[in-house]
Amino acid sequence: MAGGSAAGYEAYRIFQRIGYFDSTPDGAQFLLVGMIVLGAVLGLLIAPVLVGSFSWLSRRSIVSPMRLSTGALVVGLFGLVIGLLIALLVAPTLGQIPGVGTYLQVAATAVLGLGGAWIALARTDELLSLMSLHPRGSDRAGVSLRGRRRYPQNGNVSYKILDTSVIIDGRIADICRTGFIEGVLVVPRFVLEELQHIADSSDVLKRNRGRRGLDILRAMQKESHVAIQISDQDYDDVAEVDSKLVRLAVSLDAKIVTNDYNLNKVADLQGVRVLNINELANSVKPVVLPGEEMVVHVIKDGKETGQGVAYLDDGTMIVVDGGKKFLGEQVDVLVTSVLQTAAGRMIFAKPKQSDEREVWRNTRYGRYRGSRNGREGRNSQVKMEKVL
Repeated sequence: MAGGSAAGYEAYRIFQRIGYFDSTPDGAQFLLVGMIVLGAVLGLLIAPVLVGSFSWLSRRSIVSPMRLSTGALVVGLFGLVIGLLIALLVAPTLGQIPGVGTYLQVAATAVLGLGGAWIALARTDELLSLMSLHPRGSDRAGVSLRGRRRYPQNGNVSYKILDTSVIIDGRIADICRTGFIEGVLVVPRFVLEELQHIADSSDVLKRNRGRRGLDILRAMQKESHVAIQISDQDYDDVAEVDSKLVRLAVSLDAKIVTNDYNLNKVADLQGVRVLNINELANSVKPVVLPGEEMVVHVIKDGKETGQGVAYLDDGTMIVVDGGKKFLGEQVDVLVTSVLQTAAGRMIFAKPKQSDEREVWRNTRYGRYRGSRNGREGRNSQVKMEKVL
């Protein structure tokens, strides 16, 4: 409000200096008060927008040098110098405007200088790549990343942030070995702390899962299939790890790799791209059609009487009708139906041996009935002949 009033007063002086106002002293005082009030009102209206913009810039690490990496600071200073040089070229022309020339020079210098720094920071990756100071894609938005860097020669780098669930799951390591995951895998410091907390749990199951996740991450770091970096970026104003992951993904323009269904939905709502390992596993499962044959290992009883349960290598459950008698054995089965549910896919089958036995029994019974009927027919004919 005070700034708006001061701006209104300065605007009145400028208009008075160029002779825009030609009125009596009383009218001049009225205009002065009106300009001050108008400036105060505009200040009240514009202040929330300016405060929101400043907060956004602060969150994006544009005006916080302590959160910027060294490369980002160099690029920002370079953009500031370019903006000031452009302002120096246009300042003499603006200074020739009567009354407002000086103010326009100051405004142009501030706008062009800050604008040059902002544009340079927004294009930090490309500028660092052009200057050969760092490959494209490193340290986006000033986020500090540490680790061995193995970037592609063309400089195109994409970030993928790993969450706790996908590290503990372990399948991400096998996917990386196949080469389907490209770019840089980012492991935030707060995810490592959560893994360590799980590994130190008093619960045996949780402790084993946490240690398994740390072992998998250590093994992935030693392999050369993909680059892994540790991010020290943290958000003290956020308590939930999922919310921190989403904010970090926004800062890095990265994707989140997860198995967490809720995190998947929250990230989608905020425009963050997600790679779900469970969805990938479901999409690459082999297609099974009714009538196909397969060999399965029945490991336990089913819910219904006489049923047996087996599993494919991808975890798909197979319910074998009449498979209880084959418990602990491998058996050839014939697929009867396939049921797709929200939890996954379920296959229903029956033993191929029982099906073959049924056919054999029907065939044998048919032959027996046919031969019996034939003998009865012949005996009846003999009896009739004797009677006659």
